[in-house]
Amino acid sequence: MSKVSTIKIQVGLDDQKVPESIEWSATDNKEERMVKAKGMIVSFWDPAEKVALRIDLWTKDMMVDEMADFFFQTMMTMADTYGRATPYKDQADDMRAFAKDFFKKFQDKQAAEEAGK
Repeated sequence: MSKVSTIKIQVGLDDQKVPESIEWSATDNKEERMVKAKGMIVSFWDPAEKVALRIDLWTKDMMVDEMADFFFQTMMTMADTYGRATPYKDQADDMRAFAKDFFKKFQDKQAAEEAGK
């Protein structure tokens, strides 16, 4: 192994063990400090068990609109990754279409809630 990169994640918890803060850094990142985040989704593939292992965390001050945008952007980048990693561009396009539909439905719900106020 010629090079090792390290990713550090630090989660601050309240008395009920609910995340109050999330910060991360990486040895290959330009930032030389911990970078703040409101949410994170980390997945690992276990080849022996053939199962995805996940860590999904968000801070208690992450707003619903931020969560919807976070999921939309995550799904879009997952589609990009799938499109680069496989020959199945049609499925990557399906994932992007689903992400766009998901976000549109969220926006419609937000608009309906605002109109009802």
